[in-house]
Amino acid sequence: MAHTSPFDPAELSRCVLCGMCLSACPTHRELSQEMDSPRGRIALMRLLASGTIGPESGVMTHIDRCLGCLACEAVCPSGVPFGRIMQAERAQVLANRRQPLWERTLRWLVFRWLLPEPRRIAPFARFLRLYQRSGLARLGLSRLLPGPFAQMEAMLPDLTGSFFGHEPARLPAPSSAGSAKSADPSRSRVALFGGCVMPYLFGNVNAATARVLAHNGYEVVVVEGATCCGSLHEHSGERQAAQELARRNIDVFLAASVEAVIVNAAGCGATLKEYGELLEKDAAYAERARHFGAMVYDVSEFLASSAVDPPKGSVPLRITYQDSCHLAHAQRITRPPRELLRCIPGLELVEMHSADRCCGSAGVYNITRRDFSHRLLASKMADIKETGADIVVTANPGCMLQLSLGLQRAGLPARVAHVVELLDWAYRDRSPSTP
Repeated sequence: MAHTSPFDPAELSRCVLCGMCLSACPTHRELSQEMDSPRGRIALMRLLASGTIGPESGVMTHIDRCLGCLACEAVCPSGVPFGRIMQAERAQVLANRRQPLWERTLRWLVFRWLLPEPRRIAPFARFLRLYQRSGLARLGLSRLLPGPFAQMEAMLPDLTGSFFGHEPARLPAPSSAGSAKSADPSRSRVALFGGCVMPYLFGNVNAATARVLAHNGYEVVVVEGATCCGSLHEHSGERQAAQELARRNIDVFLAASVEAVIVNAAGCGATLKEYGELLEKDAAYAERARHFGAMVYDVSEFLASSAVDPPKGSVPLRITYQDSCHLAHAQRITRPPRELLRCIPGLELVEMHSADRCCGSAGVYNITRRDFSHRLLASKMADIKETGADIVVTANPGCMLQLSLGLQRAGLPARVAHVVELLDWAYRDRSPSTP
């Protein structure tokens, strides 16, 4: 029986088998197997669609091994929309596969109950913060947990800081001296997309983002009713749930009367910008989704294009920059983060080898495929070690978690920070040890 093709066959036919994707694909570089390359996966999907093979043939092992990093799209001369094809395939497999009760329950809890209502994450975040402060985390209790949960516990950042971005808020632009942009009437209101996880795991990054935008003359608002972007849903085959979240976000942000929607999580930004594609068949939302997508900017993209106020505080550190896949490959943003970093006095930027190669985070990949994720992470740590960096800078929460875990496992003294945090330190002339 043929496996129903979930995508336009013309998209598959755009692949001309040139092989340009092979050297860019992390799984092919590691395994040197054709079936673990984008070209090979497209061939497998063609066989599935024709009925030559079925999903039970073991083919899904190779398809699921894809990180979704989109490095192949960045080098493909034929413009094959590999990410869209892969997401459609996973959604099709999910719809036709018989899921065990535990998996259906877990998916409902995470994708339908928890992530759509970010405030529901708050009790879990408070419990984890109490757990860390109590000292129990230092007793090594995570060793008693099943593998995936032990991995999640090991990746937790320090939650001693305050949460930021889960409640409506407003940060006005400076009305007095202190910023060269404070009296610029051309600056206006922007919305900070708080996200579902960022407020709790990296509230300090959200706060730094708001301060940097305000310093540059923008009024910053956190919009009431905003929800998860739907990125994890899309990558996990939950396309309908992602569409529901997209409609909710479009409604609240378009009603907020803001110039732009600023995002500091690369994965979220890539998904938000693609709402027009996600809802292209929804007559009521297609045009509004395209309009919303055009309003979305990564924070580095937005600042680098708006004559950022040069920082005056010195940050005397050696850093290296890790390109987040969904910033570099999905959004094609590589120069703006580096431009912002180079404008900070005292900062020495040392480029690492293959800075745009995936670190192995890839949404929940580092939990569902830990062994292979750790292989990629070990390679990344070797590249970081060569730079001698004090800080590894990146632009996505998943990357921040993964890189922090890698530094800990490798015994490297460096720490991880977001691009906007370094700008914030320079604007406030604060020591990076007490940001």
